[in-house]
Amino acid sequence: MEKERILIIGGGPAGLEAAYNLAENNYAVTIFEKDTEIGGNIKKWVKLFPDFGDAAEVRKNFKDKVTRQDIDIKTDISINELYSENGKWFAKNSSGNVYEGNAALLATGFETFNASRKEELGYGIYNNVITSVEFEQMYKTGKIITAEGKTPERIAFLNCVGSRDEKVGNHYCSRICCINAVKQAIEFKELVPDAEAYCFYMDMRMAGQFYEELYRKSQEKFGVTYIRGRISEAAGTIDNRIQIKSEDTLTGLPLKMTVDLLVLMVGIESSDSTTALAKQNEINGEYGFAKSVGLHGSDNLTKKEGLFLAGSCKRPLTLPETIADGRAAAIQIIEFLKLKVKN
Repeated sequence: MEKERILIIGGGPAGLEAAYNLAENNYAVTIFEKDTEIGGNIKKWVKLFPDFGDAAEVRKNFKDKVTRQDIDIKTDISINELYSENGKWFAKNSSGNVYEGNAALLATGFETFNASRKEELGYGIYNNVITSVEFEQMYKTGKIITAEGKTPERIAFLNCVGSRDEKVGNHYCSRICCINAVKQAIEFKELVPDAEAYCFYMDMRMAGQFYEELYRKSQEKFGVTYIRGRISEAAGTIDNRIQIKSEDTLTGLPLKMTVDLLVLMVGIESSDSTTALAKQNEINGEYGFAKSVGLHGSDNLTKKEGLFLAGSCKRPLTLPETIADGRAAAIQIIEFLKLKVKN
């Protein structure tokens, strides 16, 4: 008897974890990944918070798990249409190829905020204003340097770029920026112990396990300085440094500082594919994310029978939460298919 097949849109942590668990339970799985490699946003990171785990090792573990199973992984394929007919689900790519399944899982992840939308911060205008993603790629080389090839003597990290911001229309917290700023500040100080590292914040949201401990460690062991206040403007100087204007909201005093490198901690936004496929299926929620039936017990379900959600296509999630959510989605899909057979 032919196995029931599940179509998974997205080859990031949520989709891969769900695929592995479904295959373990003797279901056929097809994964569609728009990039040339699976792994999702993990590919952009070197170390993961809060334990500085090796991102490449985590990605390898996912790859090993899914390749041990009979899972059909299709990379470099974008799904443009996702729809159901007569109790089946169909995924159509840009070439017009159509794939059929008994259920579908949307695991299309997230995209990072385009920092050039915050023109006042100078990204794309001044070479020494970079994003947290670019900092991570630089860290991979073992050196943090300015555009002129110099080692920074002073660096600033700015939280909440593209999050909790009415001007760009994102009122929500991305949940990963605060702890990521702590991690990257420590990474910088490990490489350049004598340099100064400053972190500008609205409030430090250290809600995860070991987050508060890492935050304290960054101050006590590495001497990272935290300033409560948002940067209102960044401008280039004649010597290619970055002058920033802010306010220390704890003292109520204006602040002006010149740094060698400004790192913008960019937040999470819904991916284009999430927004498009969710809208097609009338499950579009706030800010372009996909909407589940409910947070408590039905978070992987949608109002469309046979269509499920996993990971950050719903809202910002940390990596451990994303992995757990992929596993939960697999359980919900298995329950759905078993009940369908009985009926």
